[in-house]
Amino acid sequence: MGPGLVKPPLSTEAIVAEARRRVATRRRPPTSGERAVMWLARHWLALLNTLDGLYLGIAFLAPVLMHFGRERAAMTIYRAYRFVCHQLPFRSWFLFGERAAYPLTEPLSLEALERSRDFIGNAQMGYKVAFCQRDVAIYGAILVGGLLFALLRDRVHIKPLPWWAFILFGIVPMGVDGGYQWFTYFRWWYHLSSALPHETTPLLRTLTGALFGFTAVWLTYPLLEDFFADVRKMLALRLKIE
Repeated sequence: MGPGLVKPPLSTEAIVAEARRRVATRRRPPTSGERAVMWLARHWLALLNTLDGLYLGIAFLAPVLMHFGRERAAMTIYRAYRFVCHQLPFRSWFLFGERAAYPLTEPLSLEALERSRDFIGNAQMGYKVAFCQRDVAIYGAILVGGLLFALLRDRVHIKPLPWWAFILFGIVPMGVDGGYQWFTYFRWWYHLSSALPHETTPLLRTLTGALFGFTAVWLTYPLLEDFFADVRKMLALRLKIE
């Protein structure tokens, strides 16, 4: 290279200006998608707790609306929740009535059981919650577990519940309680046995549902916290934001 082609050395001011230009380039403003991901990574727990609380609260809103004469609004909730729950009245909680629950005193035929789903309640008995006792326990335990996780996650490192413990304490009790019940009904409905079917109790439905909901939170929420922590770090490094 000839002497005339040698570039003069950059001044200190030029070097600083180039460094600032490169930093400014790297500190580009985040896109709307990146902002949405960062918001989710920061607020996922509050979002899940809010959604679960709304899902649980709306199920209880249905009997409240019935009690105050808002039948049309209440029936909209009952119909919507029917897609996710059997809504059998003898396996549901009742509000504003003589009792909180009305367990079966004798087994029902398959046809009678299907018809019973349409029974909402009345002024004397009260009105049923839009989903069953076990579902109330499941989503109630998920909400309580989520709120406890929110209180504790910044104080202690919560390790995920092992899979075997979730299966043993969360799935097996509920499967045995509900599965055996339906097995005995199936056997009785189709005359495979003369023995009367087994009907579990509100207490067992509540205990097994709560165990499932709480262990599900213990298994998944620590994993989600670790995942979203990694997402926050990755975006912070990429976008140079706090």
